[in-house]
Amino acid sequence: MRVIKIGGGCLNGNGTIETIMALLAERGKGNVIVVSALKGITDFLVEGMKSALSDEAAIPGVMSRYRSRHTDVARHLIGNRQALSRTAKVLSHSFSQLERLFYGLSFTRESTPRLYDTIVSFGERTCAQLLAAAMQSRGVNAVSAMPHRIGLVTDGKFGDATADLKASAANFDEHLRPLATEDAVVFMPGFYGVGPRGDITTFGRGGSDYSAAVAAAALGAEALEIWKDVDGFMSADPRFVPESRLIPELSYEEAAELAYFGATILHPRTMEPVRLRKIPVTIRNTVNPDAEGTRIRGKSPQPGSVIKSVAFDTGIGLLNIYASGVGARMGILAQVATAMTDGGINIRSVVTSQTCISLLLSRGDLDAGRQALMSLRPRPFRRIEKVTDVALISIVGEGLSRKKGIAAQCFTAVAGCSVNVNMIAFGPSRAALYFLVREKNLRRAVVSIHSTFFSTPRCS
Repeated sequence: MRVIKIGGGCLNGNGTIETIMALLAERGKGNVIVVSALKGITDFLVEGMKSALSDEAAIPGVMSRYRSRHTDVARHLIGNRQALSRTAKVLSHSFSQLERLFYGLSFTRESTPRLYDTIVSFGERTCAQLLAAAMQSRGVNAVSAMPHRIGLVTDGKFGDATADLKASAANFDEHLRPLATEDAVVFMPGFYGVGPRGDITTFGRGGSDYSAAVAAAALGAEALEIWKDVDGFMSADPRFVPESRLIPELSYEEAAELAYFGATILHPRTMEPVRLRKIPVTIRNTVNPDAEGTRIRGKSPQPGSVIKSVAFDTGIGLLNIYASGVGARMGILAQVATAMTDGGINIRSVVTSQTCISLLLSRGDLDAGRQALMSLRPRPFRRIEKVTDVALISIVGEGLSRKKGIAAQCFTAVAGCSVNVNMIAFGPSRAALYFLVREKNLRRAVVSIHSTFFSTPRCS
């Protein structure tokens, strides 16, 4: 049995979805298919909540657009009138549930984490029901298996849940495995599970990859396939480096670092469950399904330079916290970290000196992070500086920390293109070195590093 994950980028446009259905009819039997919401639907639901909060009269329009998007896909995929009527009844129940939640949100005037997670999970739920119905109309035995019914158990943390693998595996053996017969295609919504108290809890944006990895680990699948709209991981972003190459093989650690430091192909936590169970992962392109793709497993071949890829992330920023004798004052770092945690803010990285603590945060968290720190009493710092015009670059390759001269080559290449490095971190990971540059210098830095390790050195 394999677990196949289909991303929202692939579920975009009736023609593309029809191509995927044909592939699944041929290759999906006996497997579990984890699906994202149709492209753009999660954002639509988030905006729908804002509309419901501001004006109850907006809800019918929100629901009309949500229904139309899914029924339009259904009409395209399902030619049989009777099958289409049956599908409409199934989807109608889901639409009614969602509409009641929107009205409940409007009535209470409060978007709680519990309600938020429940509403945004409907994109995946409706998609799974729709695709199962479309597959049935093709004469294939297909079912949808909802995580809250088959028992994908989480720790109950809203918006950033973690799966309980042991409990989920026991539940899947009872409720999911019997559905995945040799002639059946099982569609499972990604993105969410159910907490200990029965609440819907999501894994965060892009969390359907993690859901698929959890399902593969819990079922002891022979492999996990991630179907995307790209061939796989590349040695650099082709928009910056047209000559970038497909990476045929990565280790779990290399893939995790690339996902965390900017390569958007996988959710950063996808590797956790499959690495634990030693399940191989393959990235495949839905429009080119027989292409080589990228294979991910415990170890991968190392090129002579060790470097596999140069990745970047522009969605970050810095909070520089200035105080005298930071390195010698006991407890100040703990105060800062506690304030961030209490504010629900994740610290991506931290670097300290005697006079400054630099926090690397997601750019959208900078203002909230500053506010959380300013609320500390007494304030353990002199001032806070917010820096937004930076980008994070990472070079990734297992064995990087053991290979002499890699860091020197990297920074020599960057300096040779007149790019200044703002902050460096090397050592916490055996497979990654990362540093900050000004965002205006990002393209030059990426091109210079990639050309140094993969071709002829150049700046742009």
